[in-house]
Amino acid sequence: MRVGNHTLGARLRVVLKKNVAFGPGKADILEGIRETGSIAAAGRRLHMSYKRAWTLVEDMNRDFQAPLVETSKGGSGHGGATLTSLGDEVLDRYRRMEAHAEDAVARDLKALRKLLTEHGSDISK
Repeated sequence: MRVGNHTLGARLRVVLKKNVAFGPGKADILEGIRETGSIAAAGRRLHMSYKRAWTLVEDMNRDFQAPLVETSKGGSGHGGATLTSLGDEVLDRYRRMEAHAEDAVARDLKALRKLLTEHGSDISK
């Protein structure tokens, strides 16, 4: 759930092995690349620096068996980026896990929100 610029509720971060995690930032950059065809544009949509967006892509491409993102060089036709079939699979699997996590915590999350002070309960119930 989003309220303003804030995401409310569960934020899933999965640790795949030592020093390798996948979470909302990586998923969002992959989704942005899928939708815009550009690492830079995906980063801008997330208010993320170009360097940070590239670092996330490089990390993911290094951590998985094959790249999740393919890039093409710039020039007169400009560069671009696309998700590989593995990138699509990783993003889709993560989004499914995220939905399952939301379902699993929904009842307890609602109960916790009811325990907030009046000042803290201006989020949707």
